[in-house]
Amino acid sequence: MRHAMCIWSAIAVLAMASLIAVAQGASPSYEEEQNDNPRANVNISTPIVIPVNPTAQAVHLGFGFAVGGGYNFTRRHGLIGEYMWNSLIPTNEAQALLRAALDNPSVNASADVMALTGNYRFELRGKTLGTYFIGGAGLYYRHSSLSQTVTTGSNISCTPMWVWWGFTCTSGTVDANQTIRSWSSSSGGFNGGVGLKGSTL
Repeated sequence: MRHAMCIWSAIAVLAMASLIAVAQGASPSYEEEQNDNPRANVNISTPIVIPVNPTAQAVHLGFGFAVGGGYNFTRRHGLIGEYMWNSLIPTNEAQALLRAALDNPSVNASADVMALTGNYRFELRGKTLGTYFIGGAGLYYRHSSLSQTVTTGSNISCTPMWVWWGFTCTSGTVDANQTIRSWSSSSGGFNGGVGLKGSTL
């Protein structure tokens, strides 16, 4: 609960900062209009997440949104604060394993990932198309849940999928008699990417 409150507080701060950035960028000076170099930047996007192993053993795809805002030092260099939320789709195999091991065919799983990051962006602009490189670090928060409370049995082999959903293991076996409905974790992390951007120059 405390982690969730921190995340929502950070979202509120970022939303206010983005609104201020929009307001500052809405009426650029004549000089900024001429050189296409506004000081404020904002972005809204819909990222698609494709996990890699071992996460791919539990979830295979994610959809969500991201919103951010920041400051451009020059045409090429800028800083951006960004909030991202993604809903991850569990694999059929992971849910089948959960249902079989728990002897409960009606169990479903879901997971969400949220991130609050600070990023540096390097941008190269062309006449009609530009490219940018972005990278940074921040706080990542993951929440996974099952559709109903379950209690683990004995002699279930431990795999990364079980750990991903919040279960603990000892000596290669999932600990028996764990009662779990939801599980959350948070940690620092890094991100990086490259993209294309249209230009009016």
